[in-house]
Amino acid sequence: MSIGPLDDETVEKYREAGRVLRQVLDEAAEKVEPGAKHLEVAEFAEERIYELADGCAFPVNISVNEEASHASPGRDDDTEFGEDMVCLDCGVHVDGYIADAAVTVDLSGNDELVEAAEEALDAALEAVEPGAETGEVGAEIEDVIRGYGYTPVLNLSGHGVAQWDAHTGPNIPNRGTERGVELEVGDVVAIEPFATDGRGKVSEGSKEEIYSLERDRSVRNRAARQVLEQVTEEYKTLPFASRWIDSPRAEMAIRRLEQQGVLHGYPVLKEDDGTLVSQAEHTVIVTEDGCEILTE
Repeated sequence: MSIGPLDDETVEKYREAGRVLRQVLDEAAEKVEPGAKHLEVAEFAEERIYELADGCAFPVNISVNEEASHASPGRDDDTEFGEDMVCLDCGVHVDGYIADAAVTVDLSGNDELVEAAEEALDAALEAVEPGAETGEVGAEIEDVIRGYGYTPVLNLSGHGVAQWDAHTGPNIPNRGTERGVELEVGDVVAIEPFATDGRGKVSEGSKEEIYSLERDRSVRNRAARQVLEQVTEEYKTLPFASRWIDSPRAEMAIRRLEQQGVLHGYPVLKEDDGTLVSQAEHTVIVTEDGCEILTE
């Protein structure tokens, strides 16, 4: 049935994206173990998404230990999992309609940090309903995480998802705020608490493997043109991984396009060295009596 401004067909596409994402995320999480390679897990999940849905909403993020977001293995990455805290963040789209979810697989022996993010997500979901303010949802997240003795990552937030747009409004903070917006029936939002034993703020690292189209314009360089053609045809405005680009001299062409403002790069976001970050995430549709969890 339709939900607010969302028609039946749109709702079903969101639901299908969520069903596929739940299956793939569970399958990928089982492959996270010491000695397994980051790239193998990412490629497994991405291939399964393309088998079961229209495509990835963004590259599989595999964030380890102090990393919080935008970490995805490069083309020749041979990094293996060790005694790490591993956050898997995946996105699926069906005709551009997106589901986004994350789970933390703990190989480091810090179960309570994982529980803090998971329980914060549960508390946030209970607070979601029409008229609820995003700052109130954030307060639920913050209260749970601080109750565990940890800190929410204050400069990351949940977000809306729309057709071909993996990050739109409204933002769902991971702390209580007086300013916010009221949730409405038909809003589709990804709520993603991050808990850390660090200071609660992430900064940009030097590694960058994820990009998206910033603005389409003519470019003179042949290699850059080939990359731009693949991006606009296959990924549109959705983020993509540099390893997905099959053009000659792809890395050089991507750097050129970024310098020209055609592509936007996403550096890895990380806490201080030696800290740990956990994450939990679901995508939901706000309904008249609460919310429907799409990725459960």
